[in-house]
Amino acid sequence: MRHRHKTKKLQRNKAQRRALLANQACSLIEEGEIRTTLAKAKALRPVAEKMVTLGKKGITAESGGETAKGVHYRRQAFAFLRQKKAVKTLFTKIANASLDRKGGYTRITKLGVRQSDAAPMAQIKWVDTYIEPSSSTATAEAEA
Repeated sequence: MRHRHKTKKLQRNKAQRRALLANQACSLIEEGEIRTTLAKAKALRPVAEKMVTLGKKGITAESGGETAKGVHYRRQAFAFLRQKKAVKTLFTKIANASLDRKGGYTRITKLGVRQSDAAPMAQIKWVDTYIEPSSSTATAEAEA
């Protein structure tokens, strides 16, 4: 029996699941929103919210004059995410935008089922922040 085992396994072992969630968290941080299956979005939500909490702790520690603690929180985030660019974006944009919020940094929206295998799809995005679309996406939308 799986009493008190909260982790969704997603049909992967621990290392693969950790890598999947880290990559999805980096994509969410960089893009602002991602489209994935509902199970993966629900598994990603606590990971993303913990990363924002680390970012907020790092910002408040650095502003309070405790730069050693701020570096500690950045290193903790980097240990999970493994991408410097994502950690920088997390600490500069996303955590700053979420300073006054006490929780619930992400929103999951159900999108229906995928046509190929009828998997339930969802979109997960940040509640407070707006990430500018990349230049190729912006030009495509401008032409349309």
